[in-house]
Parts: sequence; structure tokens; C-alpha cells
Amino acid sequence: MEQILANGVYLGSQYAMIALGLTLIFALMNVLNFAHGQMYVIGGFVTYTFYGHWGVPFILALVMSCVTLAILGALIERYLFAPVIKGSAREESTMLLAAGIAFFLDAVILLVFGEKQRGVPKIVDGVFNWDFRLIMPYDRILICVLAILSIVAFIALMQYTKTGRALRALAQDRTAAQLMGVNVDRYSMIGFALGAMLAGLVGGLLVTITGVNLGMGGATSIKAFMMVMIGGAGVISGAIWGGIILGFMEAIGLALLYQYGDITYLVIFVSLMIFLAVRPQGLMGKPWG
Repeated sequence: MEQILANGVYLGSQYAMIALGLTLIFALMNVLNFAHGQMYVIGGFVTYTFYGHWGVPFILALVMSCVTLAILGALIERYLFAPVIKGSAREESTMLLAAGIAFFLDAVILLVFGEKQRGVPKIVDGVFNWDFRLIMPYDRILICVLAILSIVAFIALMQYTKTGRALRALAQDRTAAQLMGVNVDRYSMIGFALGAMLAGLVGGLLVTITGVNLGMGGATSIKAFMMVMIGGAGVISGAIWGGIILGFMEAIGLALLYQYGDITYLVIFVSLMIFLAVRPQGLMGKPWG
């Protein structure tokens, strides 16, 4: 039981960070960013390049991943999403654009980094062993702590800063926020950059554990959408709970269903379909319509 709880906390903290970036972008712009997983992969590759290839200290490599993804997110919002949102009233336009960006970023990743799995040296050696009931490598413990601290810092940013208040106002009512003097264009770009930065941050953290490869983008996006739907689309606290729930479901499934083969995600998908049939708005979302 202790091992399942520890694995659930570890997975849930990572998943919550992935979902936070996606749900922030959706809340601000009503855009489903299908390229979120690709941004996660780019963050992992940037950290790999600086830390694993060039020998830059891990924390600095992580900062470079965040900066790179923040710039990329700002450019994508300003020169791609913003013109499409202003020029088209159809939501399908932004969905097609997001899908196109995902394919484009996959091609860029293939050209720049190749298709091989990349990994980096462990940032901390050793394993924590508590009477054989709880076994956890120290690097996973460190990554989990960094992820939780990042989530706390994000919540503090949204609650206690001018930028956070502007982003929350924009998410609640875009028109009212504009009438109250919020620079909608500027804070939309900042919000998209922040969401992309979160994807890059968690990609940089997990490259030390799982490595990174070209094919991880699509699977990561699917997990992110699952978490958002569990918690409620566009709800920040819902994204955190969605990540935690998915993390514990995966930890429990891997512990209890391993003897039946690789069916953990089959059970999770079936459970999610049943849950959404009963509560389509998610745990903390408002009813549609």
C-alpha cells in the first residue's frame, strides 16, 4: 500500500503539471492545444541538449527549457492563434490549427533531434528503502518534490500577483476583463507562454527518469486531455485533481493488474467513459450550455 501511495503521488504531481498548462490555455482562449505533448517533448530535448550533451548544470538546463518553451508559446499565440481567433468565429479553425502545429512540431523534432530515445545521467544516485515496503529512487523523490513546489508556485502566481489576477479575470469573462482595462492581447500571449513553459518544465524534469523520444508527444497530449476532462475543462483546481486521480489510477492499475498483461489503460479509458457519461463536465466544471 505504501508503494502504491508513493507512486501515485509521484505520477500525480507530474500529470498535474502537464494538465495545468493545457487547461490554462483552454481557460484563457478556449483553445484545445493539441500540440501540448509536442511542447513537453521539446522541453525534454532542450534539457537533454544542455544537461546531457553540453554538461550544463541541471537546474540551468531546466531554466533554459522553460525559457525556450515560453518563447515558443508566445510566438505561436501571437503569430498563429491570435490572427485565427480574430479572423474566424468557428472553433474548428483553432482546432485544425492546433493539430497542424502538432504535426509541424513533430517534423521539427525529427529534423533537429532525430527519432532515437534520448536520456540523461541521473541527477541523484541511490534508492530510498523503507523496510522493503516502500522503495523509491532518490531522483524520483527529488523530481516529485520539484514538481509539487512548481505547482505551489504556479498557484501563488495566479492568486497573489497582478499577472495572475489578470489571467483569472480573462479566464472568467474575456469581454468584462477588457472593459476593466485588462490588455487582452498581451495577457493571452503571457498565458499561452506560461502554459507552454509548464509543458517544457515537466518535460525537462521527466527526461531524467523516462528519457524522451519523438513518439511521446501524442501519448502525452492524450493523457493531458484525460486529466482535463476528469477535473473539468478550464478549471485550474480541476486540472490538479485530474492529474492526481489519473496518477493514482495508473499506480493502482500497474500494481494490481500486472498479472493480466498491459490492460491498465484499457481499464482507465473504460472508467473515464463511464464517468463522463454520468458527469460530462468533469468533477469541478460547470454543466455545459
